[in-house]
Amino acid sequence: MIDVPTVVLDRGSGTPLSVQLAEALRGAAADGTLRPGDRLPSTRAFAAALGVSRTVTVAAYDQLLAEGWLGGRRGAGTYVLGAVTAAPAAVPVPAGRPPEAPALVDLRAGSPCLEVLDRAAWRRAWRTAGDGAPDAHPEPAGDPAFRSAVADHLLRHRGLAAGADDVLATAGTSAAVGEVARTLPPGSRVAVEDPGYQRVVGALRDAGVEVVPAAVDDDGLVVEALPSDVAAVYCTPAHQYPLGRRMSAARRLELVARARADGWWVLEDDYDGELRYDVAPLPLLGALGPDVVVHLGTTGKIVSPTLGVGWLVAPGPLRGALLARRTATGTRPPRAGQRVFAAFAASGDLARHLRRLRRELVGRAEEVRAAVAAAGRRAEGDAAGAHVLVPLPGPGAEEEVRTAAAARGVALDDLARHTVSEGARRSGLVVGFAAPSREELRRALPVLTEVLREHGRGPASPRETDLVAPSGPGGSAQA
Repeated sequence: MIDVPTVVLDRGSGTPLSVQLAEALRGAAADGTLRPGDRLPSTRAFAAALGVSRTVTVAAYDQLLAEGWLGGRRGAGTYVLGAVTAAPAAVPVPAGRPPEAPALVDLRAGSPCLEVLDRAAWRRAWRTAGDGAPDAHPEPAGDPAFRSAVADHLLRHRGLAAGADDVLATAGTSAAVGEVARTLPPGSRVAVEDPGYQRVVGALRDAGVEVVPAAVDDDGLVVEALPSDVAAVYCTPAHQYPLGRRMSAARRLELVARARADGWWVLEDDYDGELRYDVAPLPLLGALGPDVVVHLGTTGKIVSPTLGVGWLVAPGPLRGALLARRTATGTRPPRAGQRVFAAFAASGDLARHLRRLRRELVGRAEEVRAAVAAAGRRAEGDAAGAHVLVPLPGPGAEEEVRTAAAARGVALDDLARHTVSEGARRSGLVVGFAAPSREELRRALPVLTEVLREHGRGPASPRETDLVAPSGPGGSAQA
């Protein structure tokens, strides 16, 4: 074991202590204080030396393990695997040829946080999946090991008691919604949150159904405003996309009751339900109404779209109709991603990944909220997932902020892209913080502050009069 490098943690800083510690260890590697092969102290001993909770040192080590700077084996300790290398010298640009524009730092919502994905665990899962024998026959319902892994995952992380036989593998949420839509009678209408997830809108229209915009407020989907003649209702109750709110308990009960009374299917998209980091989640719609709710999940937001796989838990009659259609048409989700996910879950790496992911996202969320507050604005939304909403005075401000940010190397998203009807039009930025690396995020956040200060002003709407005070990491979470 080596002498511990001197680390000074600023407890008054807005940066989490675990992030400060990880940066200090990276710096020690950069200046040669730490060299490849050096063994670090245990997380417990390091925490005692620094006078912090062990969760701080565990989170810092997990981050550096995920980035590949550290490695470890049970019983052998944690070692430095590599040192930071100097940046390559700039290549001179030939005369008369303009330099290429740098790639934009992506602060748009919808991408996973790959920086915390343990690449060694990722490779192990693929190797394990490859050890299985090739399929001789198609399996319309999905790989049995995958369906069992999903059932266990839903029980452990979402409180939904579903057996493996209740689960169908899908090719992702949009594909699953399209499959369900194709079982509906011709000419059916489906209500979709507005603003909402536009890929689902596209999947529904591609399946030949009419999309009916459904109003959303601070308690989620406005159930009483839904027309009675729809065949299904699509919603994101755990973390409304893109407004970031969660549907209240009363609305959940009301929605299930209306679905039973009016004969609807409720399509519950739980795209990032595992990523709450403030309070325990409310009961899933799938648990409140298993007879009328189709529960949808995906690996694309919690692991990677590379897997190309998701799941649905549906009532028996609908599940049977979906399987019959798959059998008749020969369509089914590919099994390779299913096997990788099953191996990732069986090893315990999925649970460890989710713990790292939640710790990482809560720190990123705090930094984003602080950057927004520094511009005199406020980030709305529950303390969950990987995006926040920053209300703006109008469409003009959206366009100005996006254009100014792009000119400074940052890609931003706005509510315009997520809106179906002009009647539901609200203005704001949908700021994602999962896709960039930590270094990219640190470069992008001062730009976000600057463009909001310079272009995000205007006459405040009634909704904005209470939004200028900075919020804490809990944001505006509702009970």
